[in-house]
Amino acid sequence: MLKAVLLFAVGLLCLIKGGDWFVDGATGIARRFHLPELLIGATVVSIGTTLPEVMVSTTAALEGSSSIAYGNAIGSVICNTSLIAAITVACKPGRVDRKALRTPVIFFFLAAVFYSAIAYLTGFFSRTSGLILLAGFVVYMVLTVLQMKGSPAPAEDAGGEKENPVWLDLVLLVVGAVLIAVGARLLVDNGTIIARELGVPETVIALTFVALGTSLPELVTAITSLAKGHGALSLGNVIGANLFNLVLVSGMAITVTPFRVPVEAQLAGHPASLVLDIPVMFAVMLLLTVPALIKGKLSRWQGVTLLCIYAGYCLFQFTR
Repeated sequence: MLKAVLLFAVGLLCLIKGGDWFVDGATGIARRFHLPELLIGATVVSIGTTLPEVMVSTTAALEGSSSIAYGNAIGSVICNTSLIAAITVACKPGRVDRKALRTPVIFFFLAAVFYSAIAYLTGFFSRTSGLILLAGFVVYMVLTVLQMKGSPAPAEDAGGEKENPVWLDLVLLVVGAVLIAVGARLLVDNGTIIARELGVPETVIALTFVALGTSLPELVTAITSLAKGHGALSLGNVIGANLFNLVLVSGMAITVTPFRVPVEAQLAGHPASLVLDIPVMFAVMLLLTVPALIKGKLSRWQGVTLLCIYAGYCLFQFTR
């Protein structure tokens, strides 16, 4: 138990430093190539901070732990939106670039509808469905890169921050991503050991503890981005990571080892994920994105409401 606690602390330190370097590298690249930060957050940063989910879900699928592979993706979307994005919005609400936000939001809901239709109608994720999700990831990346090329260059600050050499930005990006992945793995592995020592069921671990553990890179990136004044990068990272949790994380896990919707956790005589988890996933994403797309800004009440939803969701998971 002591060893698990120590390794957990090491993982947290790796995440903190990795998040700091990753944000520095990503924002440096955004400034150098005159790319909107929200788009950088929705692609490069999101891929880096989603690496832990990819590794955890794929490994879980290979080992036959379908509840972890399934619950991690949905739980991470809920955590990213109602905890991580909520913190960003509650601390620093403001205007958003609706045009840059539109593509990742549309792709997320298309992927979520496809994913949910399979869960509700068949209850089995086949290798074909996994390949379709991965194809959606490829299409999204191509369209986003094209959108980046067509985006007007943002205005430069009069004072202008000192730019790093391009090689240094790339090194910070890569080393930061590696530290994030290693740190998240240490946190999840040892955190799960600690949770099981305390008697927490595996299904609850998947939707809450593992989801939170693999979402810590997004949380660290969000806090680091806020501290450095890059709120758009944080929001783009969360929305992009949510999309990647469905099309990349789930797509990879399903393609490697197809699995059924877990049925061990029941609610009102039905699989709990169909009654509670998927509806909550849609609800929190709608609450975050619809006002932003309509009004072009985020309000503090959204962040506070999302935080309340996440607190209630976690409380229900541990008390039902």
